[in-house]
Amino acid sequence: MTERPLDIDAVRAFVRIAEFGSFTHAADSMRTTQSAVSLKLKRLEQRLGVRLVERTPRHVQLSAHGVAFLEQARGLLEVHDRALAVCAGQRQRLALGISDHVAGPELPALIARMNAQAPQLLIEIRIATSEDLLQRFDRRELDAAIVRLDTGRNDGELLVDEPFGWFAAPGWQHRTGEPLPLATMAEPCGVRAMAEQALDVAGVPWREVFVGGGVAAVAAAVMAGLGVAALAPRMLPLGAEEVGRRLGLPELPRLPILLHARARTGRSRDALDALAAAFRSVVRE
Repeated sequence: MTERPLDIDAVRAFVRIAEFGSFTHAADSMRTTQSAVSLKLKRLEQRLGVRLVERTPRHVQLSAHGVAFLEQARGLLEVHDRALAVCAGQRQRLALGISDHVAGPELPALIARMNAQAPQLLIEIRIATSEDLLQRFDRRELDAAIVRLDTGRNDGELLVDEPFGWFAAPGWQHRTGEPLPLATMAEPCGVRAMAEQALDVAGVPWREVFVGGGVAAVAAAVMAGLGVAALAPRMLPLGAEEVGRRLGLPELPRLPILLHARARTGRSRDALDALAAAFRSVVRE
């Protein structure tokens, strides 16, 4: 009698659980519920006759059988997706824009997640300001854009609210009586505007000492001891210090990160869902 075949969706759910270490993030990436992912895993384990995942109150880890099955599961999904791509004919392209204040050091890992989800997808990524990317998205030069909240519009899917703080190099000291030396991005930049407005409202005198063309340049200026910058903690090199409380600087708000996308189904949407889930897990850690 022919063996009952494996459920591809269940195999995909298992791989997502293994990659994210979380049922919640796996469900987000598949645009389904945590209970549905749990059910898929349960059915896969029943079909294989072994436990693949060990669940504890604090984390999820693979069993010995799960570790052994993971490589084969990934291979199965790759062959499956490649077969679908052959039948689909022309290779699908996804042009994605990511704001410079959003793309952090985790970007290579996030791209790898997208590629793992849709290996036959041709992915093009552009890094720029949120304003520039939204304009390109509206002109249909981009299929999707991940940007900071733009106060002029209310569309887009909320990915996460990210915290911001005031950062300086280790041991950096502000000279008493002098305006706060500020390292910022070039205009237009929503984070720059937010930081300067917060200082003005709080009555903190400041002056620009460095204007960078990207977050990496601003972070470098901070670590070089030029001054203070308003940045998300994950954007800073190891060793940067949060100095807001010590210097009496105003508390900065959390800023929403939004996904603007036209794709609702298909490989492009699957890749974006995998990226969104991975991004949520990175920012919340």
